[in-house]
Amino acid sequence: MNIPFLDSWRKRQAGTRAVALAAAVETDPDGVAELFAECELLRARASQSGLRLDDSPSSLSALDQLPPRWRDDPDELPWLGNDAGLYLGTVLVRTVAGAAWGIRASGQPVVRLASGREIDVVTAGLDWAMTGSPELSEMYAESAESGPEAKSR
Repeated sequence: MNIPFLDSWRKRQAGTRAVALAAAVETDPDGVAELFAECELLRARASQSGLRLDDSPSSLSALDQLPPRWRDDPDELPWLGNDAGLYLGTVLVRTVAGAAWGIRASGQPVVRLASGREIDVVTAGLDWAMTGSPELSEMYAESAESGPEAKSR
């Protein structure tokens, strides 16, 4: 059903959420980082497979090795992909010096590296969940190489 005023309302609401999220990243970056790090669905699916996600680069490699059973559920697939992207971002922010969360004008969370490069982690996570490529560990390695030395954990 086409309801023109509803489309306008949705666009306005999306813009408001993007501005609020961007402001939150500026005023409470640690709080936003904790929120993005939750990744409940991904952590639950990993746990069911015997994998504990510890926010380390090696956990990304372990995720890459999981059988992609989530692809059997088209309703779960985008949610798991979103979580995978946020988890990739969490690992980057916690282990790569100068990496920080940022929000695009569209409201899309990204990781900004010290070099100025933006990593669209959510899109990378969705691609990984749907096709397995690029691997999360590959995305991490490429991103970490373009930034300063990794933070010590």
